Amino acid sequence: MRIEYGSKTSLPFGLFEDLSYYRNDVFVRLLGWDLDTPYGVELDQFDRPDTVYVVAKNDEGRINGCARLLPTTSPYLLGEVFPELLNGLCPPSSPDVWELSRFAAVDVSAEPTSARGQLSSPIAITLLRSSLQTAATLGAKSVITVSPIGIERLLRHAGFQAHRAGPPMVVGGHPIFACWIDIAPSLT
Repeated sequence: MRIEYGSKTSLPFGLFEDLSYYRNDVFVRLLGWDLDTPYGVELDQFDRPDTVYVVAKNDEGRINGCARLLPTTSPYLLGEVFPELLNGLCPPSSPDVWELSRFAAVDVSAEPTSARGQLSSPIAITLLRSSLQTAATLGAKSVITVSPIGIERLLRHAGFQAHRAGPPMVVGGHPIFACWIDIAPSLT
């Protein structure tokens, strides 16, 4: 597996476009999210010039994982769309905190295609570590994320220091929560 990261203008030529198709395959086609995805690409208002992407590729060079890092000093998903997950607290706004979103670790070219096992795959652990390392290079000491409740088990099992920012809620029929993940000094 190879990991690449950067903004949409600093990623290798064509990778950002491939990433937007991959995100559509995972989040819209496999997971069934109701998102506006014209032309089969998944992008939203948080895909800006200051957004940093972490992209995993398999041995054949196909994307098999992704993550998006957003500074909390600008608008971001949790703060703008899901602030109720913070149980009344103000969304963080600090150069020390980045948001991790659009995290996926599934090889959409593998058959049978299923996103269900993405959170327990070996790709997920490597991608999460790489995402935290990338966030650390950007000045983060922690990340915050909106995640399905099942991510807690992955984080505990893999030894990440994480805790809830508020109680879980059911949104769109799925239990989700806001989660703090500390960046270990060994990743900086």
